[in-house]
Amino acid sequence: MRDRVIRDEIHRDIFVPARIARLIDTREFQRLRNIQQLATCHYVFPAATHNRFSHSLGAYHLARVLCDHLSEVQPGIISDEDSELVSIAALLHDVGHPPFSHLLETDKVFATYNNHEDWGKMLLESKETEIGIAIREVLSEERTGRLFALYAGDSEYDGKEIAPFMKEIVSSQLDVDRMDYMIRDQANSGAQIGGFDSARVIRALRVDDSGHLYAKDWGLPAIEAYLVTRYHLYNQVYFHKVNQLTQEYLVRVLSRAREMATNGSLSLSNSLNNMLCNESLTVQEYVRLTDADINGVLMDWADHEDPILSGYAKRLVSRRDYHKSIRIGELTAEMSSVVIPKILPILEKAGFSISDVITASIRKKGYKPYSQGIMLEDGRDVVEHSPLIQSLVQTSEQALIFIPEVVRDECEQVAREVIKPSQSSLSSF
Repeated sequence: MRDRVIRDEIHRDIFVPARIARLIDTREFQRLRNIQQLATCHYVFPAATHNRFSHSLGAYHLARVLCDHLSEVQPGIISDEDSELVSIAALLHDVGHPPFSHLLETDKVFATYNNHEDWGKMLLESKETEIGIAIREVLSEERTGRLFALYAGDSEYDGKEIAPFMKEIVSSQLDVDRMDYMIRDQANSGAQIGGFDSARVIRALRVDDSGHLYAKDWGLPAIEAYLVTRYHLYNQVYFHKVNQLTQEYLVRVLSRAREMATNGSLSLSNSLNNMLCNESLTVQEYVRLTDADINGVLMDWADHEDPILSGYAKRLVSRRDYHKSIRIGELTAEMSSVVIPKILPILEKAGFSISDVITASIRKKGYKPYSQGIMLEDGRDVVEHSPLIQSLVQTSEQALIFIPEVVRDECEQVAREVIKPSQSSLSSF
């Protein structure tokens, strides 16, 4: 196997040594080509169909760039062996993702539930998976153990120190995972939110005497842009109301399929049966699951005689007859719990039920200071240096209530009277 250069839409040429190519050319890593990065976001942003494969390559590339930078500005701060280890950790950080990424990471769908970090660990620990075999060929048993210790955030392995910054490069509030997915998700969604200069952020980073990452003072504007970009991505893309709705449709259609398969009224493929009903799912069975298993059956389910199964499936395959949100922008979860009982009689009168009400709760904070925070060279968190970042600290909450379109106007009127009786017009969003 030879060294190669992979052309990437974001980072352009990504150099991949033959040793790393050995990991990429495994069944488990190649599977990430068929795991969509942003789940159902393509129902809002049609081009947002990029995958975990390209994101993982991007995170690997940025990890290499950052390690090379640190070695240049602080010679001896990290060995070549640990630089490779950090880059591999970034490359493989998403190898355990389920179909549709975080969306289906739930026991509402999986009869055998583990989060993606646990599945990834099992994949790498296994001596029966291609990636498990390859990682030991590339790293040896000892360095593979050090890789697992790095993922776990341990301070040492086998008596050898693991500096905190090695973990922080892969997972922190300013890590290569976030840097890549923010740039990639903005580019593929088409969201116009300003962006940030990842190269400048990386150039500003150093390692302090305690082994943690910090940024030079002159990097603060680039970090501000990074945090503002993240804030707007969550507002405009990840928390978009149609994305929230289609996510719920997909979980509900799979939950209904699980219920029907359990009572014998729906036949499933081997893969879907493993996902929905197998309570002893093995690693080998798990890695056979991709988005295609679900996308391939939605058309059939859309024509099924069961109205619940077909109802959600039809909405996803045709993108019509969607529920509509009650347009009250300041609605909170507490207000939602008061509103729903008040609008339920309207729904029932129109032939609907509580199952036709879909809710979503959005809690967001643009930055969490002091929780693996971002430090500048004086040892203080960036929030103490920047009024802009201070404005991102406050937690905001919004509740969404989705109901059938035919009753929305009447339900909105009732909701407005409950929440703000004097309100004379609706918020528009």
